[in-house]
Amino acid sequence: MSTPPPSDASASPEVVEIERALYRVTYLSSRARRHERLMAAAGVPLDRAGAALLRKMADEEPMRPGELAARLGVEASHVTRTVQQLGRSGHVVRVPDPDDRRAQRIELTDAGREAIARIRETGVRGMQAALAHWSEEDLRRLAALFHRMVDDFLAHAAEADAESPAD
Repeated sequence: MSTPPPSDASASPEVVEIERALYRVTYLSSRARRHERLMAAAGVPLDRAGAALLRKMADEEPMRPGELAARLGVEASHVTRTVQQLGRSGHVVRVPDPDDRRAQRIELTDAGREAIARIRETGVRGMQAALAHWSEEDLRRLAALFHRMVDDFLAHAAEADAESPAD
């Protein structure tokens, strides 16, 4: 027996349109061809998993692989494989955890920081070109609303996690 699709009856039309727009943005940004073009333009030969891991690490302190997996929302084995690949390519290193010498944290190398800077710079240039006709005020408002939305999504997820029974 199949499960019926969820009803949009309780959602406002605005929220329905936001969900549709987010789906479109996610679809466009996650396409393999787009990723390949971005990496080629940046001169950084990384797969999507490697680029995502570097992006996350660039915004955080060095962290343990398990913590990194949790923050990325992936299985620890995926992070382990990706960290191994990024270690071989010189983008990350394992360093002792100062809180527990038996554990290790993953840290970006200079090459890793340079790679993510080039990826971000290339991405920003593309976004700047696509939004060149937008006013500064519209861009400021969009940025503020995106940050507000993400903060609210994170708060909602934290509340849901706190309410759900432990596995």
